[in-house]
Amino acid sequence: MSTHDEIRGVLIRAGTTQLLLPNASISEVLSYSPPEAVADAPDWLLGRLRWRGWRLPLVAFPVLAGQGDERADLSSKVVVLKALGGDARLPFFALLTEGFPRLVTIAADKLLDESQGDDEDALPFAVRARVRLNDDVALIPDIDRIELSVREALAA
Repeated sequence: MSTHDEIRGVLIRAGTTQLLLPNASISEVLSYSPPEAVADAPDWLLGRLRWRGWRLPLVAFPVLAGQGDERADLSSKVVVLKALGGDARLPFFALLTEGFPRLVTIAADKLLDESQGDDEDALPFAVRARVRLNDDVALIPDIDRIELSVREALAA
């Protein structure tokens, strides 16, 4: 199998959910430290973290997606993601995760889209697709929708 038939990704655990992200979207993985509070922020926006001169919004993905609650503890990590929306004020944002992200190489023909046949409404908010990786199910987050939600929350 050639490398063109393989997809490199990163699996992260957010609450009880596994997220599959493109390897290239991750800038850095940090140890968790309590963020600065954001006044009147929705419960999924945990605050802002200082990183390389930026104040990154920290998102609890399961809370944003309506998939449960997420609390940080000593084993929590923060994944810094490159924003795709082109907003110079928001070039990065961060997701709270449990433990270290795991690099995966997936054969393209083994990545089964589990969301086919679902109503789009059946996917949680801010989720682009549900996929099966061998025996695991993972969600592919909708980075654009997460960014838009963060921009709207910070503007409010």
